[in-house]
Amino acid sequence: MSAVSDAVRVAPAANPVSQSIRDSMVVAKRNLIRMSRIPEMIIYGLIQPIMFVVLFTYVFGGSMQIGSSTSAVDYKNFLMAGIFAQTVTFATASSGAGIADDMHKGLIDRFRSLPMARGAVLTGRTLADSVQTALTLVVLAVVALLVGWRVGSDGSTNAGKVLGAFGLLLLLGYAFTWIGALIGMSVRTPEAATSSGLIWLFPVTFISNAFVDTSHMTPWLRHIAEWNPFSATVQACRVLFANPGQSPSDAWPMQHPVWASLIYSILILVVFRTLAVRKYRSATA
Repeated sequence: MSAVSDAVRVAPAANPVSQSIRDSMVVAKRNLIRMSRIPEMIIYGLIQPIMFVVLFTYVFGGSMQIGSSTSAVDYKNFLMAGIFAQTVTFATASSGAGIADDMHKGLIDRFRSLPMARGAVLTGRTLADSVQTALTLVVLAVVALLVGWRVGSDGSTNAGKVLGAFGLLLLLGYAFTWIGALIGMSVRTPEAATSSGLIWLFPVTFISNAFVDTSHMTPWLRHIAEWNPFSATVQACRVLFANPGQSPSDAWPMQHPVWASLIYSILILVVFRTLAVRKYRSATA
């Protein structure tokens, strides 16, 4: 807290935008320092996605049909985009729990007493969570390579496209952390934030194209899955990675997944950031 207090006691920024950016960076630094001092937060955050990679690859890999293929290798490559997307979205629960914990301990009231931009507290927190998510993705990508995941070998992808795919994943994850921020501001305890976060995350991630080809779903469920924002990012990553994708679909997000992913993520970010900052102001008024 001393670092945050000292930083915000300096002369005000020349304009509200620069002050908000500066304050957000200070809060983000505070949260990153806190994370580095509690390494088990990062370790436990890595265990779950690694378990999903291993379990889905070796337990279900030989029994899943992707298009007309039942190859375990094809399913492994199909799977990884879904695991990556699930990892960045599940970070939402920990983000909401962290904000709820700050509220419960009165830390938010301490921030409120300082001369800082109102939205900086939440922005700094979500940025710090995004840095942790990026580190998790790096480790997860290494694990995926070790179990046999490969980007397309037919020359249809390149380093720029691969980096673009990870950029879309981080954008989706950052947008979803604002949903977690809103939840964290709306509940009374970190436990409630974690539980309420997982309640909606499971249907979003499993009613999608992350783990199965949606062509095998009933028509009404397939329609929901193909218009799911989560599915758009998963499909965009498969296209950019040049990995096997689901069967052809008439749904616009599946035909234009990169654009759909960008539009969905930006829309979610704008809407839920607005709602979360508004909730923060009313909760600390």
